[in-house]
Amino acid sequence: MVFVDSYEDFERRAEQIYLGAPMKTRCVLKYDHSKALLIAKVTDDVVCLQYRTDSHEDLRKLEKLMSNIMRHMASGER
Repeated sequence: MVFVDSYEDFERRAEQIYLGAPMKTRCVLKYDHSKALLIAKVTDDVVCLQYRTDSHEDLRKLEKLMSNIMRHMASGER
């Protein structure tokens, strides 16, 4: 598992993972209360990316990214 340092890099790579294997891609958001961190994970069983943040601004960006990916998954679009 790879933790990505910049949000922009995580977003770009997460979209590449989804576009490369839309039927295998999974997305998970997890909040670690003890450390006050939000952890996002995107995997297709070959590549696993993780991003962690405590920034409210990044939280909004992650929410938008995950909702876009979920919308594509639900609609069947690529």
